[in-house]
Amino acid sequence: MQENAYRQVRIEKLEKLKAMGIEAWPAKATRTHGIAQVVTDFADHTHEQLDAQPVQLSVMGRILAIREMGKSVFMHLSENGQKLQAYFRKNDLDEHDIQAWEAAKLLDLGDFISVTGPLMRTKTGELSVRVQTFQFLSKALLPLPEKWHGLQDKELRYRQRYLDLATNPEVFATLQMRSRIVAGVRKYMEGQGFLEVETPMLQPIPGGATARPFVTHHNALDMPLYMRIAPELYLKRLIVGGFDKVFEINRNFRNEGISQRHNPEFTMMESYSAGDDLRDVMRLTEHLFEDAAILCGGVERPYGEQAISYATPFRRLTLKDAIAEYAQIERARLEDPAEIVKLAREIHAEDIDKKCPGILLGDLFEHHVEKQLIQPTFITDYPVELSPLTKNLPGNPAFVDRFELFVGGMELANAYSELNDPIVQMERFQAQLAEREAGNDEAMLLDLDFVNSLEHGFPPTGGLGIGIDRLVMLMTNSTSIRDVILFPLMRPLKQVEYSGDAVETNSQED
Repeated sequence: MQENAYRQVRIEKLEKLKAMGIEAWPAKATRTHGIAQVVTDFADHTHEQLDAQPVQLSVMGRILAIREMGKSVFMHLSENGQKLQAYFRKNDLDEHDIQAWEAAKLLDLGDFISVTGPLMRTKTGELSVRVQTFQFLSKALLPLPEKWHGLQDKELRYRQRYLDLATNPEVFATLQMRSRIVAGVRKYMEGQGFLEVETPMLQPIPGGATARPFVTHHNALDMPLYMRIAPELYLKRLIVGGFDKVFEINRNFRNEGISQRHNPEFTMMESYSAGDDLRDVMRLTEHLFEDAAILCGGVERPYGEQAISYATPFRRLTLKDAIAEYAQIERARLEDPAEIVKLAREIHAEDIDKKCPGILLGDLFEHHVEKQLIQPTFITDYPVELSPLTKNLPGNPAFVDRFELFVGGMELANAYSELNDPIVQMERFQAQLAEREAGNDEAMLLDLDFVNSLEHGFPPTGGLGIGIDRLVMLMTNSTSIRDVILFPLMRPLKQVEYSGDAVETNSQED
């Protein structure tokens, strides 16, 4: 039977409900308890206890299963990821409403209802509501996916996340855990004395990262604006203004590719603490990850076929030491610019002639090392060309005081001892402008107001950015970023026809 045929059957049931004077989509539900509350509060109550001290309640939920047995019907209702059985018995319904049993026959999988009655346990011991009255809340005109297997097609799951959540309990649990992890990060940062703030998502100058921005236009001011690629420069302005510790859980937008680890719209937690340096930020970071792991079940978490331990302290390696160790390259070769170029040619790095040795070191690291860093590892001491907003290492102007945290073969966090010298910062911006003129459209633009803010005094500061989506991937053992984002970006479907019965669509994808 095609989908529109299923819909027609349900439309006919809807007409019967209307003829009975039953509202299929009322404005308010009858409800005294949430299903999760009932399942938790009465989990240990026996049949005898429920008989001796009756509990009368009303709950609402979506019908996920219907099992008929003569003049009895058992249904499973789902709300917020929890299930509770509703037991419909003709004699019970007839006592309260003579047409209720006929109305119950018009219920379908996917309908939302509320049921009222006493709690009981069935012969099999299952906690159930013995339904005396019930209320239609929303008549589903289209069926849910096949009840035993849920929504399996991954492409369709991401497009119709509402059906994915309704039929795949593990997906619901993962995305529910995401919210708990974000709340845990917020609680942890507040516990460390950080104040949560909000900075602009529309910016006249995109800054704080080397990335291609999304461009829009403000009609009233007749000016171009950019979707935020990072909140960094605004958060630093707050430190200039006198805030001691600030953080923001923010949405960033980068006009780049899509992959299992990249979505153009993503979530980060970014923080700045006056008076701190990179070592302080390392301790903050590793304890935040340890805290998140404990929240999700323990300091050791599975990821794919690996078991990852978030027990502190995490391993620390310099960028050059990591390349030497994992690529089995003599450390001395990484001190020679000519050797670095030679090594880059061996891995067929792109645009070698346009890159300085510092950037080529980044290419070598990405090629040889990144995917091998499974256990949490801080990589430190980056070339200055890769970090235009970071303080130099003492006595080594070619490298900066920065770390990136890698877990499960991907970057999870980025942190600096922040550059607070306005003269050096201006020089770095000018070098970035030269890169843009040479064709690098991801190089930073010059933000004169930010340099001006530094000239009014910017104390030593430790800065941190953590990719929330990837953190959730690790903690929920999800291998794709799209599995931990409620509505990942997808190429749109093209609407072809609306007949009044159904919408038919064709994909624009190749």
